[in-house]
Amino acid sequence: MPIWHLDVYGENMGTNELISFEPIDKEAVKEQIFEVRGIRVMLDSDIAVYFGVETGALNRARKRNIKRFPESFCFQLTDEEVSRCQSVISMQTEGKKGGRTYNPYVYSEQGVAMLTSVLHTDVAIQASIGIIEAFVEMSHYIRQNQQLLPYEDLKSLELRQHQLSDRMESIEKNMVTKSELSDLMKLFESGITDDEILILNGEPFKADLAYQKIYKKAKSNLIIVDDYIGTKTLQHLTHVKSGVDITIITDNKGYAALKKQEFSDFMTEYPSMKISFIKTANKCHDRYIATDYGKNTMKMYHCGASSKDAGNKITTITEINEMDNFKDMIKDLLLNPQLKLK
Repeated sequence: MPIWHLDVYGENMGTNELISFEPIDKEAVKEQIFEVRGIRVMLDSDIAVYFGVETGALNRARKRNIKRFPESFCFQLTDEEVSRCQSVISMQTEGKKGGRTYNPYVYSEQGVAMLTSVLHTDVAIQASIGIIEAFVEMSHYIRQNQQLLPYEDLKSLELRQHQLSDRMESIEKNMVTKSELSDLMKLFESGITDDEILILNGEPFKADLAYQKIYKKAKSNLIIVDDYIGTKTLQHLTHVKSGVDITIITDNKGYAALKKQEFSDFMTEYPSMKISFIKTANKCHDRYIATDYGKNTMKMYHCGASSKDAGNKITTITEINEMDNFKDMIKDLLLNPQLKLK
């Protein structure tokens, strides 16, 4: 029997279209689950079909909530992994329309569960229940047939399951409710000055709000000097006022460096934003933020950490009062070549 529900979150939002939801075929789901990096996962495109959304929309929802998806929940396959799993991936994508310009992402059982918190439609919720049940049934099968598994492999599976359970418990314990987040926003609007903002370990929302509060001050331009940027850097920039020119001066270093496809996806979602990239050319060690450079309202801040790592460690953002030397530094950096994302 199909389950009927009112579609108010689909591609045609606002249509209030009555659609049916077919129960998940768990046996079919099991055939789409495979193992990589020692974790049982599903392809983003397969999950998107069950959730009733485009693959790109599913992955963009994850990017907007990136801190909820550690690597054990979701990761992008490397070229080697795509090659190694090609037979599985080809079978899963056979007959599907469209193509990819980037390697697929995969989601574990916990990643599927977390997706429902960011794509909380009836279809996603119902589909996730069936998918997670398929994962669980596979785990039960392994336990029931443990005599067929080598002892070391069995212990490794049990340890990984315990670690994931502990991580899920930690995530739930540290989740900030909507009312708590509202209180934090009020705190930054009134109770903390901009002279020196201390970001404490374990308070990622406070750290994010600190950067966003500074970015909101920009009226004509915003310049960020930081060799380490990522998708969180882009999410902070969504709080910049319309019409402000944004320049990111960076060599885009690190294992989580911002990728060209990630930036392209972001600009598709925020086409009116004006963002350009310039190389630091290894000239800067510290991080800086300048608002309204060259204007009487210019302000400048020294940042102890990259905004993409906001909340991971104790750090401080300090407003710079004597800006003359730093103005010359910015002027020189703006003459550097353009950075092209890869």
